[in-house]
Amino acid sequence: MAEVIRMPRMSDTMEEGNIVGWLKEEGDHVEPGETLAEVETDKATMELDSFLEGVLLHIAVKEGPVPINGVIAVIGKKGEDWKAAVQAAEAGGDGDGNGVDTSEGTTEAETPRSEPNISTSPEPAAGDPSGQRIKASPLARNMAQEAGIDLANIQGSGDHGRIVRRDVEEFLEQGSGQPSPQPTAVPESKPAAKAEPAKTEPEVVPFSYTGGGENYTEKAVSQMRKTIARRLAESKFSAPHFYLTIEVDMEQAVEWRQRLNEVSPTKLSFNDLVIKAVATSLRQHPAVNSSWLGDKIRTNRDVHIGVAVAVDEGLVVPVVRFADIKTLSQINLEVKDLAGRAKDRKLGLEEMQGNTFTISNLGMFGIEEFTAIINPPDACILAVGAIIDKPIVKNGEIVPGKMMKVTLSCDHRVVDGATGAQFLQTFKATLENPVRLLV
Repeated sequence: MAEVIRMPRMSDTMEEGNIVGWLKEEGDHVEPGETLAEVETDKATMELDSFLEGVLLHIAVKEGPVPINGVIAVIGKKGEDWKAAVQAAEAGGDGDGNGVDTSEGTTEAETPRSEPNISTSPEPAAGDPSGQRIKASPLARNMAQEAGIDLANIQGSGDHGRIVRRDVEEFLEQGSGQPSPQPTAVPESKPAAKAEPAKTEPEVVPFSYTGGGENYTEKAVSQMRKTIARRLAESKFSAPHFYLTIEVDMEQAVEWRQRLNEVSPTKLSFNDLVIKAVATSLRQHPAVNSSWLGDKIRTNRDVHIGVAVAVDEGLVVPVVRFADIKTLSQINLEVKDLAGRAKDRKLGLEEMQGNTFTISNLGMFGIEEFTAIINPPDACILAVGAIIDKPIVKNGEIVPGKMMKVTLSCDHRVVDGATGAQFLQTFKATLENPVRLLV
């Protein structure tokens, strides 16, 4: 009997998934474990694998958002009635193709919608002697377009030679260059001479002022940005925030880090020191390492630090687990690995879940002080500013100082002012005497 494939919940905060493109076409045979489609969730672009064996009888949504448990496809035996399976599922899968059909048999009704995704192949026969359009997943086409790569130069490893994401990534890693956009030069011919002005005209038009009207661009909101907006709005307006700011004298931390980096193969960052100082301070103030669960407060025994990482579509929060018992070098290597894969959207869901406290550091951008919105389910988040050279008073004298401001955002349902202040005092004392980080 034909079985319906529904949109799975790929993360704990996911409410809908955005189908970026299909790697299989209707009529293809699929095996368990084979990738059917690429789905953008609120946290990453992931591959949707089949758990069934059979023929892909029907694709209900070729591209676009689908709610959790929404029907996206039907798999069964060749010739089975997929419509009956959809009706039996009571999901109302319309199969109207509200997006791109990447198969060779794109209908005329779908063609206008597919145009943005085939912009990397302006001519049907480009790079393909057979004259057929280059077969590639929508995600691969978008990646190639952003990188300025001609798909004709990439060897596809997908079904029937289809170009998929990993092919573009391997092409970029190999450092392959894109050939000249002029296909075959015709020396000293009139067409070649006329081609030069044509190349400059499109560059001038966007900057010309025609008078009247408005000048702007728009783009669709990604699943990640939708979720960021929803979750932070819920956090800001449901959790009663209050803020505590303290200034930390970083002079000893600066000197200590410099001495460590002279002998250590791993070059430590100030962010590593902050993560470790937060982790050890949470051990002494478990009430800050807590979560609001509605009818109860959970005090976490383990210390898992979420580190906010900026990506193109917003930010993700990979988690450094058991940060209080890890060395500075271990924290450094783990954060570098997590941040790098976060920017490439290659993190696993388990690496972005389970945080008990979050750190947001904008000091590297020169931001001296800011407040951050609590990242649920945490009770607190620490906003870290830049280290600033400024005059300070020590022992009754004005001397040069290296000061860093941090602001703790607290959920007042869980953490009281005195509790947050005591945590910050411990954090400050740790960084001002960084040898404590080794204890």
